[in-house]
Amino acid sequence: MVHPAMSHWERTAAAGVEVYHPNRQRPVIQGTRAAIVLLLFASIVLMLAITIGGWRALAGMQPVQIIYILVYLVLTVQALRWSRGSLAVSAALAIVLAVLALVSVSSWSNRDKSGFAAPALPESTLGLLCALLIPVQLLLIVFAMRGFRQGWNVEEERPLFRDRPPFTDPRARAV
Repeated sequence: MVHPAMSHWERTAAAGVEVYHPNRQRPVIQGTRAAIVLLLFASIVLMLAITIGGWRALAGMQPVQIIYILVYLVLTVQALRWSRGSLAVSAALAIVLAVLALVSVSSWSNRDKSGFAAPALPESTLGLLCALLIPVQLLLIVFAMRGFRQGWNVEEERPLFRDRPPFTDPRARAV
């Protein structure tokens, strides 16, 4: 009997069906997800290095940097959980971050004169880190949009047979 207070998984098991995500088994889709997670993680590392290395010179932008890093952490976790909605948010935030990084490359390069607060890392290094952040964000946009088109959210309900093992996708390669 299916009760309204049951969770989605309890209702499907009680109804005798299992939820299957056919697109998540394909190697190309798993590779896309791995690339997105890797690019988000690389962005976090670069932003942390820029934030820590330029802490004294960021002039009040430290909270914005920290919030951006935390949002990217949440997006990384959501991508690991196959959340298709996080892909569009990742792409949108990557566009904004790429523009900000593009502007900040020249800003860090122009700080080597006297009168500026000296950051922990040299200005040229911070400019290089910002320049590295730009292609990472462009790749993140490309892979996030590719993942968005792949249909991570597609679900199928199949009858649940207790006398045989769960269904395996014939398109997935055995290792």
